Amino acid sequence: MSDPSLAPLHVVATAGHVDHGKSSLIVALTGIDPDRFAEEKRRGLTIDLGFAWMTLPSGREVGFVDVPGHERFIRNMLAGVGPVRLVLFVVAADEGWKPQSEEHLEIVDVLGARGGVVALTKRDAVDPPTVEARREEVRERLQGTALQGVDIVACSSVTGEGLDELRAALDAMLAAAPPPESDGRPRQFIDRAFTIRGAGTVVTGTLTGGPLRVGDEAQILPSGHRARIRGLQTHKRSLEVARPVSRVAVNLAGTAKADLDRGDALVQAGRWRPTSTFDVVLWPVRGLAHRLTSRGAYKIHVGAAESDARVRFPPQTPGLEPGRDTALARIAVSKPLVLDVHDAFVLREVGRRETVAGGRVLDVEPPRRWEAGHADFLAARSAATDRRALAALLVEERGVVRAADVRVLTGVDAAVSSGEGARLVGLGPWVAAASIMERVSGEIDAHLRDQHAEHPLRAGVDAPSLRPVLARVHPLLADPGLADEVFDSLARTGRIARAGATVSLPSHRPTTEGNPEADRLTATVAAAEPTPPTVAELFARGFEPELLSAVCAEGRLVRVSADIVMTPDLVDRGRRAVAEGPAQGISVSSFREALGTSRKFAVPLLEYLDAQGVTVRRGDLRVLRGGG
Repeated sequence: MSDPSLAPLHVVATAGHVDHGKSSLIVALTGIDPDRFAEEKRRGLTIDLGFAWMTLPSGREVGFVDVPGHERFIRNMLAGVGPVRLVLFVVAADEGWKPQSEEHLEIVDVLGARGGVVALTKRDAVDPPTVEARREEVRERLQGTALQGVDIVACSSVTGEGLDELRAALDAMLAAAPPPESDGRPRQFIDRAFTIRGAGTVVTGTLTGGPLRVGDEAQILPSGHRARIRGLQTHKRSLEVARPVSRVAVNLAGTAKADLDRGDALVQAGRWRPTSTFDVVLWPVRGLAHRLTSRGAYKIHVGAAESDARVRFPPQTPGLEPGRDTALARIAVSKPLVLDVHDAFVLREVGRRETVAGGRVLDVEPPRRWEAGHADFLAARSAATDRRALAALLVEERGVVRAADVRVLTGVDAAVSSGEGARLVGLGPWVAAASIMERVSGEIDAHLRDQHAEHPLRAGVDAPSLRPVLARVHPLLADPGLADEVFDSLARTGRIARAGATVSLPSHRPTTEGNPEADRLTATVAAAEPTPPTVAELFARGFEPELLSAVCAEGRLVRVSADIVMTPDLVDRGRRAVAEGPAQGISVSSFREALGTSRKFAVPLLEYLDAQGVTVRRGDLRVLRGGG
């Protein structure tokens, strides 16, 4: 028998005018009464969210979020519809289209419903011509919205007429619905929290994004409370793994009900970050009769969360005009929200108490100022559907980003690569846009060419001295750890050569060939041997330190100590003197006499031979290593 926890689940939200029979229809379909409160029973309308579920003829399991229709309970309606993209829209055949019908349609429309069915309820209360007239009215009202062309099924919760057709229409809607994201980051906006004796705190909501597992460490945001998932239920069925999209009750260990608010997000620890400022694309509801400007007082509704909001439009944009397609905007909220790129939301104007716009989140942590090119970035994000593309766009706009931030802000790791056509380059714990690395390569190349021309005898430049060059491309590149990763990356791709802390162009070969000063230097040392001038004396005669280093690097002289340089010939004579000495070893005095030099030069040369592994010291004597 197949595991029921792996079966595809769906959640459908009801919508429609108050007292048009939403709750009665859900009872008739499921046998479950979604009206939970005594006041709802007494008043005959839904005040808060109700929940029910059923299995359709195809075997698909569907949960219903029954939302209130009355205007005063619109925030609860938004809490139910917010996380859901499939809608059962209810219109009573005896009353037809009403004000809350229109407002609920506006909300469903701007949230971007991905499927819907209209139930024309109370079919038993009117004659067939009226049913058809209502059907045409509803069809006309839906024109140009997300519900245009959906099935309209006349039915009666009293007689049961049309319910089979309604179940079939719901089945067809679920079959056509796009599959939910199921392998990403789980997030569940909390719409209810309560305490069960003996179990503790339980929260409910619609799970999206990815699975939750018993035993997972969960986090409640924006508060940051940590809790362990003690148990999971969907439709009163205990699960080890809950999968999106489904209604889930989560039993939490370590969190009190008093620590939770509706609209908080239950997530896996470390995978989300709340935000108080974010950039969006807005579009007006079709009934908007006035310009939406930055001067209004607004509330934003996303998922089951709501917050006071300030809306700011970019320069040169006066606001959102009625009938206009879209406008970019920045929203600042009074309570941090847990948002993802492309989250849908609804904006209501507080003073007018009306829904004015909907939109999608484009950037959850935008730059402080509206910089040049940011609008192009937001437009690209609006068009992108793949999360890897979203991650690439984020890195490309910022230039350099911590890989952990990419993961938190987009839900995926940045797809780094190298070679032709690469968009992103991995730099240890960082990620950089390939365009940034191209600019870095160009700046470093130009700087090294200048340095090699000015100091042709140097092997290269010290890597730390290049950090200001990197900072001209991007300020974060001045970080020592990140700069080191940049140098390693450039070396791996053959853009630079690196030896320890020295960086050069791969083509750079410091040489003293044909340099008369180098010839004079080696001749000066050779002529004075076996008591050559010290390094300080050579500098006093006008020889540059850079020249001395280059000559030694080429092997024309040997720097046996900080103060002494010799020709390779004198060093070799020293080796032969040890080899030709007594079998038990040669003393410093005998070594000095064999070379005809002084102790000042003999001791450093012996210590050099020791360090090179040519000789071994035994007490006061030296012998060749290996006896040869």
